[in-house]
Amino acid sequence: MLRSRVRALRHGLFATAVVLVVCFVVALFCWLSYSDGRAALTSMTARATGDVVSFSDGSVEVRWPTGTALVAYENGERIVGKQTQIAFDPAEPSRAVIPGSDLFLETDRALGGVTFAAAVALLVVFAGGVRLLLAVRPGRSAAVTTPVRRIRLQSGLMVRSWLEIDGPVERWVPVYYDPVLVTLPSPVDVELRGGRVAVVDGVTLYPSGRPVTKHPRGRRLDNPAQPDPETRAPRGLAAQLRADAVFTVPAPVVGLFWAYLDGSGFTGWITATVIAAVLGLWWGAFRGSDPS
Repeated sequence: MLRSRVRALRHGLFATAVVLVVCFVVALFCWLSYSDGRAALTSMTARATGDVVSFSDGSVEVRWPTGTALVAYENGERIVGKQTQIAFDPAEPSRAVIPGSDLFLETDRALGGVTFAAAVALLVVFAGGVRLLLAVRPGRSAAVTTPVRRIRLQSGLMVRSWLEIDGPVERWVPVYYDPVLVTLPSPVDVELRGGRVAVVDGVTLYPSGRPVTKHPRGRRLDNPAQPDPETRAPRGLAAQLRADAVFTVPAPVVGLFWAYLDGSGFTGWITATVIAAVLGLWWGAFRGSDPS
């Protein structure tokens, strides 16, 4: 009875664990970078007002009445000749920063990376917990036996199994994949509990979303009336992950877009790409992708 639940739960827990591990690694590296930048900024306790006198090789030269320093500043040519506030280390005046300099930006990005990774991890855990509670909660209506048809629908990259339920009001219920779905005759009598959870051949099929009364969008593929008894349904986590790998395809484009917006270059691109890839795998598990 619990086989489908255990399979879907194992799939979801694995995908969630991958996301959490990646978020932890990203947050750790970002925190280390933030700590280094924060320590450098903390030592610059002296303040002065000075001028930006030149720009060369990614750094601007700033001068104030008691000292001079080279400050890393991307596109610093646009501030040459302007006055600026300067923070510097009184023990070593050549170590200085100005508003908008690279050290400030890198420290802010690092802190943003920690916040972003933590937000993604919390969102994934929260969404997964809510979906689990909604899938296993008892329904209000009594258990009934009714004929259903299993269909597969492809919408974009996502392929899901649905149970098409006949009745006065036709309904469609998305369900998490189980190998029993591949060999179901069409139609077949199943026991519906609460109008959502279905029991067929001793296997409980749990919903992967809310039931709908309008035919869901996507390219439809029906189960045959009598499936071939020799048909072998995909089993195991490896088969599921091979099917879910398609959701990682957009990750490099997402990473490129993020790096462009954030101005974080290759580091930002690889970080965003990895997070987008594992979120793609998690999305397949969350929505109940069908590997058959």
